Amino acid sequence: MVEDDLNTPRDCAGLKPHPLRFDINNEIHARPFEQIVAPLTATHYAMFSEEHQEEQEYRHICDLCRRYGLHPPMENANHFAADFGNFRLRWERHAEFTTYTFLRQNKDEEPFAKTACSEVPKEWLRALPGLLLTAIKAEILDKGQSRPSDAELDKYFVSESLVSSLIGSNGAQRWTDMRIDKDGYIRSLIYDRGMSPRKAGRVLLRIFEIAVYRNLSLLALPLAREVSVKIALINSELAELTEELGQTNSAAAEKDLLRDLTRVSAEIETLASKTAYRFSATRAYYQIVLSRIAELKEIPVDPYQTISEFLDRRLAPAVRTCNSVADRLADLSRRATRSANLLRTKTDFALAEQSQAQLAAMNQRAQRQLRLQETVEGLSIAAISYYLVSLVGYAAEMARPLGLAVNVELIKGASIPVILLAVWFALRRIKKRLSRDHPI
Repeated sequence: MVEDDLNTPRDCAGLKPHPLRFDINNEIHARPFEQIVAPLTATHYAMFSEEHQEEQEYRHICDLCRRYGLHPPMENANHFAADFGNFRLRWERHAEFTTYTFLRQNKDEEPFAKTACSEVPKEWLRALPGLLLTAIKAEILDKGQSRPSDAELDKYFVSESLVSSLIGSNGAQRWTDMRIDKDGYIRSLIYDRGMSPRKAGRVLLRIFEIAVYRNLSLLALPLAREVSVKIALINSELAELTEELGQTNSAAAEKDLLRDLTRVSAEIETLASKTAYRFSATRAYYQIVLSRIAELKEIPVDPYQTISEFLDRRLAPAVRTCNSVADRLADLSRRATRSANLLRTKTDFALAEQSQAQLAAMNQRAQRQLRLQETVEGLSIAAISYYLVSLVGYAAEMARPLGLAVNVELIKGASIPVILLAVWFALRRIKKRLSRDHPI
């Protein structure tokens, strides 16, 4: 079955496929390993991607393909491999970086005498998009060549930093000092003890990935050191504000304290937002480094350190520092939030007490108004009754000109209880109706 057949979507039993079915299945087959045969020299560049440079990278690869009359990669491709005659190129685009791996057979030259990209147009190589993060020169010697002597190793590497181990299930031995030489490369020497081309390709890729992801995981270390100083200052200020929290009694002081806590919280969240991605990336890259080291299946070679021992002593503390700073930032954020919540609780409690006191005062005023109203109502009954009794008296006096013998005083006196009762009853009905129509 040809590769085109494998990539052609098929109607599987008439079932409707998920739109991403073939994309996600092909993803695990992307970026296949190179098959390499020793003796070989390899040069690996990892370029840290700047913002929106994907199109620039693509045009740059297309330019090299046009120079050699080769078909360029697809427009949306993230990886590309081709044989350019004097060298082979493997291009891969990742989230934060892009790698360029050049491979060239090397049968006669001394190790590290030339790079694998010595035949690549210089102007094209200098114009690689991005910022150089990692540059590695690797030499793979086959078992037909002599194993490098101690004198040769001292010539190629700094002996104090030299690490070595058997890798690939005892299929090869590797030496490196992980230092940048005078040409700007990290050197890696591999003696092939009988690996297959596929296995050799996997081993070489793992070596490159360890170097790249190691540097990527360390990008957060300078940031962690810078942020650590700011964290110490913020921590001291937050401790002072928290102590002041229990001493403030006035509303003005609490207002100023809340403003300061809000400012400190904003500073913490600003630091967290600026560092969150870098610190989380460090944890992810470090796990990749550990995974790739495990895949090498190292066997110690006396008297050298293994790669895992070397990195565990140097890389692990740096990663722990970054994780510690991230944890301190998260702890500061929680503390600032708790302090602000305590202050708000204290303020809310004070406001509740004030509201309760105001309600009590309002209740007292309402009671006084009620008593005053009742007094006014009593006076109004007396005033209205006096007016009505007077009207009755006037009416009784009008009966005298008509010849009627009327005792005005007796009539007025007799009408008083009736009028008082009638006025009281009328006012009571009016009060009830108002209460029913306009309840409080």
